[in-house]
Amino acid sequence: MIAETADAASEAVIELDGALRKEGFEVRHAAPDDLSTHHAWPHPDLLLVSASVGLHRMALVSRRFVVEGRTPTIVAFPGEDLAALEECVRGGFDYLTRPFLPSLLRSRVNSCWERWQLSSTVEEMAALASLREYERELSIAREIQAGFLPESMPAMDGWEIAASFRPARQVAGDFYDIFTLVNGRRVAFVVADVCDKGVGAALFMALIRTLLRHTAEHTGLAQGVSDDLAVAVNGASNDGTLPLLSLGAGPLIQAVVGTNQYMARNHLKQGYFATMFFGVLNPRSGDLLYINGGHNPPIVMHADGRRTMLPPTGPAVGMLADSSYTLGHVHLAPGDSLFAYTDGVVEARNLEHRLFGTDRLIETLGGAGPAAGLLDTVDHAVRRFVGTAEQSDDITTLALRRIPL
Repeated sequence: MIAETADAASEAVIELDGALRKEGFEVRHAAPDDLSTHHAWPHPDLLLVSASVGLHRMALVSRRFVVEGRTPTIVAFPGEDLAALEECVRGGFDYLTRPFLPSLLRSRVNSCWERWQLSSTVEEMAALASLREYERELSIAREIQAGFLPESMPAMDGWEIAASFRPARQVAGDFYDIFTLVNGRRVAFVVADVCDKGVGAALFMALIRTLLRHTAEHTGLAQGVSDDLAVAVNGASNDGTLPLLSLGAGPLIQAVVGTNQYMARNHLKQGYFATMFFGVLNPRSGDLLYINGGHNPPIVMHADGRRTMLPPTGPAVGMLADSSYTLGHVHLAPGDSLFAYTDGVVEARNLEHRLFGTDRLIETLGGAGPAAGLLDTVDHAVRRFVGTAEQSDDITTLALRRIPL
């Protein structure tokens, strides 16, 4: 195919057209503006472009074929302006020069085609090597991220706890964590979702998870605070009284507030923040103190059939350094269960772009059952609802159950 402007040297175009036809080439003509759009031109093996078109427009034509996965050999030929041809050559394009003698033209075209194919092969090999290296690094990143997840669940007499993590990509912004505090007297657990997905979110997931755990594990009680001191928190015990302050309340507050301040003051420009549910359980009493930082409300399924949602007690972590957080409280009696999750569950979409939704989640949970069974039930329901649609977001779930007496 020959591409020339309306004011291109017609003598050169006619001469080139005739020489190509004598050598058995099928020749067509096109305007560069048509080639740089999605005009339905046939796929040429060789594209000869007049140097008078200019380097910029030649690059646009070349890019259009590359984007569409079509890689013809692109060669510049001169009109009357040899300076324009020199510019195209310096821009990396091969070239033909007059006189366009049929036998010499075929040899020159073959040479240009072979160099173009070699160049394309080298570029493809380099791109493939780069892709494999990227995939290898992603695989390493996934292994490192998996190392941030707990290897085992803490053993608690009279309790079951289970968690599940299913990333949408190789690495994720979701995470969960479960660890003990105060010499094993309290159990802390976190379910969190860093905004966005992929490598950037995974890096901030590692940072936030580390800040939360390190601060919680290394924060002592405030002076004068003990198990016998009652404080005002959101939520009352089943008997209508305020719960006793847990030994883990100090670490809980310091971990969330400290992480929020650090993120907002040092990483605001990166634009990452996290929603999270951070709970500290007293296994002996069943009292659970928590902070819900802008996260999807966990669902408490009581043995008597009631459902309790645990709404946010503060904003997402990392948005404003002076954000305030309130302690929430819920009491888990024998037979009660708690289900925490990230928005990948309720925002899962099927092929019709319908959402799984909170109402369907509550219906799926049904009665309170074994912790691992709750996770399996929800996972199967989400997979069945989504069908063959692509998973659009990370999915993390956690279930806590107090075994009936």
